[in-house]
Amino acid sequence: MWRNPGQPADSYYQVRPECTDVPKTRFKIKAGKTLSPRKWQAAFTPEGYLDISKTLSRIYRGGIHPSIRGEVWEFLLGCFDSKSTFDERDEIRQHRRLQYARWKEECRQIFPVVGSGRFITAPVITEDGQPIQEPLVILETNQDRSAETGNSDGNGTIQSRLNGSCSEMVRKLTSHGPLDQKVIQWLLTLHQIGLDVHRTDRTLVFYEKQENLSKLWDILAVYAWIDTDVGYCQGMSDLCSPMIMLLEDEADAFWCFERLMRRLRGNFRCTESSVGVETQLSNLAEITQVIDPKLHQHLDALGGGDYLFAFRMLMVLFRREFSFCDSLYLWEMMWALEYDPDLFSIYEEPELNGEKAEGSKGRTKSIRHYGKFERENMKNGAVNSESPLPISIFLVASVLKDKSSMLLHEARGLDDVVKILNDMTGNLDAKKACSSAMKLHKKYLKKAKKP
Repeated sequence: MWRNPGQPADSYYQVRPECTDVPKTRFKIKAGKTLSPRKWQAAFTPEGYLDISKTLSRIYRGGIHPSIRGEVWEFLLGCFDSKSTFDERDEIRQHRRLQYARWKEECRQIFPVVGSGRFITAPVITEDGQPIQEPLVILETNQDRSAETGNSDGNGTIQSRLNGSCSEMVRKLTSHGPLDQKVIQWLLTLHQIGLDVHRTDRTLVFYEKQENLSKLWDILAVYAWIDTDVGYCQGMSDLCSPMIMLLEDEADAFWCFERLMRRLRGNFRCTESSVGVETQLSNLAEITQVIDPKLHQHLDALGGGDYLFAFRMLMVLFRREFSFCDSLYLWEMMWALEYDPDLFSIYEEPELNGEKAEGSKGRTKSIRHYGKFERENMKNGAVNSESPLPISIFLVASVLKDKSSMLLHEARGLDDVVKILNDMTGNLDAKKACSSAMKLHKKYLKKAKKP
């Protein structure tokens, strides 16, 4: 019998017709392999408990159908416990939506553009806390209102009143004395968020709508307000963008992004002495040195021993190396492989996490409830000794290994290394990449154990 080649998933993430050079997705929806809406519904008991082991194995085989991707991601990222009921999840969801609304209102009280359906791309404040009367901000925050009001009574008085209200908003920032440092830092990030939002996934029809752009800006602005250690850094808009598309409710998209940032925020935390992702880059160097010492020596000789050329891959999880659809497929494969059933309780009750016995993993839950990558770590004792390395590092290492021959023979400088890696864009296979990463992980653990 002829094999069903599968249905391309591009139609779920429409590209603007003028964008002709966008790579086509390799991901195909395959009956019997891809986790379908029917199989997903069948994975729940009448009370709402999810059979996570069956779900994970289905994701390994063929990814997730785009129509249910958002709700499955909520489990993979630890928003919900697979052993919770429908009612318990409804209660948690309502509580989170209220919490997000409170945070958003806090932000709106400080800067009323939040939640207005608009966003800014110009600075509104100086580093010493003085307001900037930026004409572009006035234009950006009032252009839609003038359209709504029909632009005035004929003399432009409504428009001028709106301009005045925007200037008033900026003046109010400092009317009660010097601003708190937290407020200054947050206000300083808002225009940078706006600039990045304008650049994020602009090839997609979805982001032709102003309301979707402003939703992305609002979520990132609220996140920057609550996470004072990280605030906002370039690249976070690439991680948040899919959440907006997959989850209709803004608060649900926010919490999915917040959970993803729990995993990745270390990449964005920068100190005076180091870049956030530096630890992962040094881990990548160590893995390559163990797996392919000749390649490591070559890269080091070219001045790439710090592996900074792989910075982007780790920061935004291959968003630029894959088509939009394929990057989502890669993410869910990674999260399924790394799945830890304790994730929900770790995030919800961090104070209880330290009290858990070191060897409790695997005893409290069946080993089948863990992802394959996580199981390997448990088997090799990596979990008990130190934090295991994320699969993303092994993905990058597998890409380097795959391109080893080309890098050794053609790269005569770091520019060549970057070019060879950039030429992969749109040509990587997500499933093969994960499979290679798993093999490399096993090989590394085996070799690293040897004295």
